[in-house]
Amino acid sequence: MRFPSASTGSASTGFILATIALDALSFGIIIPVVPDLVMQIGHLPHSQTSMWLGIIFAVFAGMQFLCAPIAGGLSDRFGRRPVLLVSMAALGANSLLWVWVPNLGWLLALRVVAGALAGNVSAATAYVADVTPPEGRARAFGLVGAMFGLGFVAGPALGGWLGSYWIRLPFLVSAALIACNVAYGLLVLPESLPPERRRPFSWRRANPVGSLALFNTNGWTRRLGFAWCCSWVAIGAQQSSFILSNQMRFGWNIAENGMVLAMGGITQALVQGVLVSRINRRYGARRTAIVGYLFAVAGYVAYAFAVRGWIMLTGILVLAVAALSGPSIQSMLSIAAGPQRQGETQGGLSSLQGLSMVAGPVTTGFVFEWATQGGGPIHFPGAPFLLSAVVCLGGLLAVLSLPEPEDAPGPK
Repeated sequence: MRFPSASTGSASTGFILATIALDALSFGIIIPVVPDLVMQIGHLPHSQTSMWLGIIFAVFAGMQFLCAPIAGGLSDRFGRRPVLLVSMAALGANSLLWVWVPNLGWLLALRVVAGALAGNVSAATAYVADVTPPEGRARAFGLVGAMFGLGFVAGPALGGWLGSYWIRLPFLVSAALIACNVAYGLLVLPESLPPERRRPFSWRRANPVGSLALFNTNGWTRRLGFAWCCSWVAIGAQQSSFILSNQMRFGWNIAENGMVLAMGGITQALVQGVLVSRINRRYGARRTAIVGYLFAVAGYVAYAFAVRGWIMLTGILVLAVAALSGPSIQSMLSIAAGPQRQGETQGGLSSLQGLSMVAGPVTTGFVFEWATQGGGPIHFPGAPFLLSAVVCLGGLLAVLSLPEPEDAPGPK
């Protein structure tokens, strides 16, 4: 099978990476401003606001779980280009509507739509797999992870800065950036999936439960799917409790939390953009994933027991190295899937991610409320992060139990 040359594919690859970064930005941009927005339009105290935050994040992730395999299946049938361009245009319109959202009902409805559109990540990552030979996919998925990291840097940082002028301004800027990317894609993005490699759309494969069957093919794929879930469940603690915990323990304000989030995103982007390919080439995807999960456990333990701000900052640097695991898991699954199942595979991964990110924020949010409520049995703001460390330990054990690459199943 032939793959496009670097010279002919550089512009389209740039569009795909920008698309992924903007998806992450549209998610991360709400993090510093949505608590105040919820309190403002819902006229709620802090205690009830935390409940709504958990619902908002869970609704987004739930819709991503439902719709990611559909986007992946549609891209296998009609090609990557139309799915990407239509979903990006709709995401831009969704961001624009946040400027006028009048109440919590509308806010939830917009998050439902945004979560559905976030399924375009499966088409974007399938595009990357289409144009990248198997031996280069770990590096390519590392760049994808780096774009997520950059998006999560720009999102909270931009949202916090713009929100200080007007709480809804971040969404207006996000819509404008997405519109520019769609216009660029219309001009430069070729189709990556030739007609002979397309296959009919199947609701059996595209429904979220059906897409998960991919990970029940054998013990190898089950372990990889479980490890992937562990990473994203653990991240739920950062969504539900990171800012609140830092305010409670260190007195950090919105600007300080935004800077810390930006620091974490930058270091994660550097790890995935620079270290992933080098470590994979030298040690292989399985060993690289093991290293990532070891650092994840250590980083979340540092989060949990941080009593000074510098300990939290150290934990952020440690946790950045954990970003080695995600591209390695993706690479192993992508190579095993074969060239005709890339959309289904990436859609399945996005569904697992969405399902995990439903469970993560809700569970860790409940743990945070229980561990910090007045008059409760304990006062431990780091409790959600300790739970995340235990979850990542499960992911580590799953990867450790994998066979060596030469014994792993190949494309079917």
